[in-house]
Parts: sequence; structure tokens; C-alpha cells
Amino acid sequence: MPPKTVTFEGSDHFRQRLLLATLSTRSVRFEKIRADADEPGLRDYEVSFLRLLDKLCNGARIDINFSGTTVTYRPGLIIGGKVNHTCPPSKAIGYFLEPITCLAPFAKKPLMLTLEGVTNNDIDPSVDALRTVALPLLRRFGIDVGLELKVSKRGAPPLGGGEVFFRCPVVRALTPVKLLEMGRIKRVRGIAYSTRVSPQISNRVVDAARGVLNTLLPDVYIYTDNYRGAEAGKSPGFGLSMVAESTTGALSSAECIARPAELPEDLGQRAAKSLLAEIARGGCVDTQHQAMCLLLMALCPEDLSKVRMGKGLTKYSIQYLRDIRTFIGTTFRIKPDDETGTTLFSCIGSGYTNVSKKAA
Repeated sequence: MPPKTVTFEGSDHFRQRLLLATLSTRSVRFEKIRADADEPGLRDYEVSFLRLLDKLCNGARIDINFSGTTVTYRPGLIIGGKVNHTCPPSKAIGYFLEPITCLAPFAKKPLMLTLEGVTNNDIDPSVDALRTVALPLLRRFGIDVGLELKVSKRGAPPLGGGEVFFRCPVVRALTPVKLLEMGRIKRVRGIAYSTRVSPQISNRVVDAARGVLNTLLPDVYIYTDNYRGAEAGKSPGFGLSMVAESTTGALSSAECIARPAELPEDLGQRAAKSLLAEIARGGCVDTQHQAMCLLLMALCPEDLSKVRMGKGLTKYSIQYLRDIRTFIGTTFRIKPDDETGTTLFSCIGSGYTNVSKKAA
């Protein structure tokens, strides 16, 4: 039997290990967190994520030493229900919401989560990508009725001020998937958003992106979403989020937000080229959602799931595979496809079930 408490050094992959510990009901301990840094210990966003988990779970215990360099987390029962949480502006809302989308289906009650903070930045998953790609991915695994993600207010860095509402139903067990056919890209949809700047900025971003994409595909439609007043958050900014859909339903996403002094035309072209680079990687799951898909496959019933991933697995996903084996015990069979340059991932699910939900 492996030890009940899993110990790690440093705070690398902090979110995913806390998520896996909660799902597997195994305690986890982090030691020497930035012990040699000028400011040792946990950062504000890591403490905030621990508080969010504490709100979602009943009976969880979190012990942090005086310097913040050692954390012990003992998970409790995932409760769900109505939860409000304010995220620090140092991280976007997507940093907190991405792991919660995998946790919420196994709660006791349907989750109604309201998060406040920065909705989009250059580092963390954006709420738009989660809404357009992550939610359809969850539906593939049988999480469908009542699943919703709504951007009530848009908040640009550095001050944020945005608000997002996430609703997720509970399920007894997931549905195994087979996502093998990539298909051909049939359409591109997107949203150009702006806060506290001229609405004309969004139109210039859309024209620049369409100038790149329309040479390859006629069915390109990008909405403009201009926020004013209380819904515009506390900082000015603009960005573009796009998703490409294939004939088999495979989704690829890309997003860019404006850098300091960047022209709207440059932003539109940069986002369009990022989307084309993502499409060129192939696969049925895009780069940003590889890890989420692998975790959901491992949580499926004891049946075969197979997914085709694009060229090259991210370092984050590679470490996720190791952590899934440590906490859940599921291993994957990885088979490169030399003809397409993609990789086939297959596994037998762990048979994970929601003990809080009665069988229908």
C-alpha cells in the first residue's frame, strides 16, 4: 500500500496536486516552498486557491507553518452548492476555475460558483476558452444538463473587477470517450472584447484577424463585446479569443490580450496566427486542454477511453500523467502515429464514482 500522505518539494504544479488529492481523498504535503527566495512561502493566489477548496469541501484541513514554506492539506467531502469567491489580481479567474471544472461534477450538490477578479491575462486560461472549449469537452464525458459559464463583468489586468458565474451539475460517473478523428476545419468563431476603451478598437481587431483567416476559410465570424460602466471592470484593455471547430467536433482555441502600446491590428494578426499554429498541431484536443482531458479519462469507469492528441505534449501535461499515476493509479498507453504526427492516448478508467450522488 502506498503511503496515505504524498509529499512534494516546492510549489510546482500546486493546483493539480491539490485537485488530485481532493479527488483521491489522499493527504498531500508541500515542503520547502520557495525556501531560498527573497520572499519565501506561498503566494497570495496559492492561499486563495486553498481557501476556495475549503469553501467547496466539508471537513478539509489546511495547516500552514509560520513562514508559509510548508503546507499540509487533508481533503474533505466535496459539497458544492452556492459559493462566492474573490480572486487576487495576481492571477486570472481561469487559474482558479480550470481545476474546479473537474472537481464540481463529483460534489454532493450542484455547484453555483461566482468568482470575481481578472477575467483575462497572458498567462492563465481565459474564461472564454473555458466556456467555448472546456465545457464542450465536459459534455463529451457525460456532464451536460445544467452546465453553464457566464461572464457577467469583464475585468482586465492589473486591477480586474470582472465577475464570472459557473454552474455545474453532479454526476454519478463519467462516460468513456473515443476521440480519434480530427476532421477538417469547417468554421471559426471568436469574440473581440474591450473594456474602458473605444468600441472601434474591437472592430479593428476583428478586421485584422479576418484578413488572415479569410484567405483560408470563408466561415469566420467574430463577435464584438464592448463593456462600459460597471460591467467594464477597473482597468482598460482589449483582447481576442477564437475557437476553430472541425467536421468531427474537435475544437482548437487561441487567445491574445493587448500588450502595452500594441496596435489592435497587430493583436488581431497575432491571435489569428496563434490559432493557425494550434490547428497545425492536429489532434482532437488542443494544447491548453490536454491535461484536463487526461484527468477526465483517468476518472472514467473501468472501460477503454482513447483520445488523439496533437504534435508534442506540454511539460504540464507530462507532469500531470505522473501525478495521475501517483494519486489515482491510472497509467496510459501512448502510441505515436507517424502518418499524422499525432499521438494516441488510451487508458482503462479508474472506476471513479461520486459517492455522494445516489444511483438513478
